[in-house]
Amino acid sequence: MPLLEARSLARSFGSTRALADLTLEIDAGEIVALMGANGAGKSTFVKIVSGVLAADAGRVAFKGRPYAPRTPAEAAAAGVVTVHQSTDLVGIPGLSVADALLLNRFVDRRSPFFVSHRSVRREAEAMLREAGITLDVERDFADLAAADRQLVAIARALAHRAELLILDEPTASLAAGESQRLYATLHALRRRGLAILYISHRMADLETLADRVVVLRGGRAVADYARPVDFDAAIETMIGRPLASARPDARRLTHEPVLELVGARLLPGRRAFDLTVHRGEVVAITGVLGAGKSRLLSALFGAARLAGGTMRLAGRPYRPASPREAIDAGVAMAGEDRHRSSLMPPGWPGESIAATISLPHLARWYPSGLVTAGKETARATAAIARLGIRAGGPAASVWTLSGGNQQKVVLARWEAEPGTLLLLDEPFQGIDVGARRDLIAAIRSQAARATLIATSDPEEAIEVADRVLVLEQHTLRDAHAQEQAA
Repeated sequence: MPLLEARSLARSFGSTRALADLTLEIDAGEIVALMGANGAGKSTFVKIVSGVLAADAGRVAFKGRPYAPRTPAEAAAAGVVTVHQSTDLVGIPGLSVADALLLNRFVDRRSPFFVSHRSVRREAEAMLREAGITLDVERDFADLAAADRQLVAIARALAHRAELLILDEPTASLAAGESQRLYATLHALRRRGLAILYISHRMADLETLADRVVVLRGGRAVADYARPVDFDAAIETMIGRPLASARPDARRLTHEPVLELVGARLLPGRRAFDLTVHRGEVVAITGVLGAGKSRLLSALFGAARLAGGTMRLAGRPYRPASPREAIDAGVAMAGEDRHRSSLMPPGWPGESIAATISLPHLARWYPSGLVTAGKETARATAAIARLGIRAGGPAASVWTLSGGNQQKVVLARWEAEPGTLLLLDEPFQGIDVGARRDLIAAIRSQAARATLIATSDPEEAIEVADRVLVLEQHTLRDAHAQEQAA
């Protein structure tokens, strides 16, 4: 008997049908991932199961009994708890981890009026221990990394004796290293028999965690893939068309090749592949964690070497021995971890918006070695206006900006000078929807250069790119066929 069983669920908002005859089952001790484009019905389904919305039609059973919670509190009491992407409501600055874990108890009228610090600490440590999480309960919640905040939210959810844990885009704002810690915790919880419904677009998440991937489209479950998941098929099912088909709003592209790889090998012994990217074209490379996306971009930027094959850039042989050589050839790159690869540390000279933009161009802008603020300020002021960067001005520290605005500054750095090829590694990681929309518009306006993007999120790839290619085990899957189809 399934732990959760949804049959023929339907829900409309006015004339918009969010769910239409959705049927889905989840068993105890398994991780089921929901995959679907924006508007596919994922959020609506989660809201129904978590007690935020009621279905217009259909039924849900939990542990074999009718289940229709009217509030999230009723859902939690039944054993269904949702942890959202944002942890803003889990804790606030000034509260310790222990306080955040027991916040619900403090506002419960049935709780004792007086509580001791020792008892709060002891109970918080027990909650973390029960969840298999190691954290200092005395730390200020505001000082925790994003991954640790998610773990606190999960520990608090499990204190409700949850049997079904719903996670809504939990790694959207996490770096790859932080995600690994979350993965380990979720695997341990599954082994204890907890069922997990996991909402994510990130292929790395789905490959690492999911026992099954259910694809939603148009408010229906249109496919159910068990491990090992055929992600090419899953993505094509999600979007309803072949991966290599052109974007509906595809621009008129030139046939002038900018980047040409022939017989390229990322690692010895792996299958060789060819790749051509044209001027004005945006090509996205997607694939699971460890497929080789970052390695490909690093080789193109001179930070790594191909194991075989040849490269041409704008019709000339190209084999950069260093990032400096790549930059001199007109190749620019924004790395996956912008904090480490693109921004100066807090408190260092060069942490302002103007200095961040000018950093790789100093030798060209100031050949005499005399740096003047006027040129830096003018370029930064123009970039702030063009990209909609929310900042106090060119002199503002990049560390006072949101993640999305930091990424805009990084993009502005490479827009400051003409270029041939732009490489972007996970450019939308840790940014909100509004900033992502602005960045996509800016990326697709780069008509004078070619752009190659690596992303583990297929929906991001489809949203930004003229062509989407899949990298698997350090080689492009059916690269020739995909390019011909495009």
